[in-house]
Amino acid sequence: MSEVLNDLVDLLSLEPIEENLFRGRSQDLGFRQLFGGQVLGQSLSAATQTLETDRHVHSLHGYFLRPGDAQLPVVYMVERVRDGGSFSTRRVTAVQKGKQIFTCSVSFQVDEVGFEHQASMPEVVGPEDLPTEIELMQAAAHLMPEHLREKLLCPKPIEVRPVTVRDPLNPEPAEPIKYIWFRADGTLPAQPALHKYLLAYASDFNLLTTALLPHGKSVWNRDMQLASLDHSLWFHGNVQADEWLLYAIDSPWAGNARGFARASIFNREGRLVASSAQEGLIRHRKDWA
Repeated sequence: MSEVLNDLVDLLSLEPIEENLFRGRSQDLGFRQLFGGQVLGQSLSAATQTLETDRHVHSLHGYFLRPGDAQLPVVYMVERVRDGGSFSTRRVTAVQKGKQIFTCSVSFQVDEVGFEHQASMPEVVGPEDLPTEIELMQAAAHLMPEHLREKLLCPKPIEVRPVTVRDPLNPEPAEPIKYIWFRADGTLPAQPALHKYLLAYASDFNLLTTALLPHGKSVWNRDMQLASLDHSLWFHGNVQADEWLLYAIDSPWAGNARGFARASIFNREGRLVASSAQEGLIRHRKDWA
């Protein structure tokens, strides 16, 4: 396991400080605030650590309430809402400086046999011959703000290979669809829950920005203000986060300074392993240009 991946695994492990109470350190990815994927992964980790039965997460639904501070740790308070015959529910609240920054409900279920069907995986080129996101950014390194260059070009725990490449500095209007291959950059321990924490972490990348594609805007445009408002994630079974996964994203709607995006996550065999959805702020601030 690479050093940066090992650091991410440690980031998602959390420190128990009291029953139903956990503390997680934070990482600075160069954004203005705490990366939402960190809070998603750590919240799922906190909820999972309160289970006393062999149940697996199948859904997470959360709201981002305030911007988090990437320089401070986050405290997670878990409420054991219910443990039923087949399902368990947990409510998690993330706190910094005495204020709630994120809250979510997480549901777990025992394994059961039932009807099965799934959507088909899109036909796209495989990841092997595609450049990584970092390789693509290196070509534009001279155009990046100096304070962000080191953060953006340093080794990452999640390897990302976009299927369709667009210029984020000079975007052209395009159909609101993205296909992205991603995986943990190294071999993870054989712990199913950990692979789901990693997937929750990675699921916050690329969703909201898909809603900007029809408008010829990107997160790097100075006149755009973006922030995640809510996030939902459904697990359809176990997942190998250290093997290639296809993130198939589309944005069916934007309006009222909000954008909505949804996605299916497939493994290389074409199995639908997870689904996600997110709504966020995409405010055009002409006074910032």
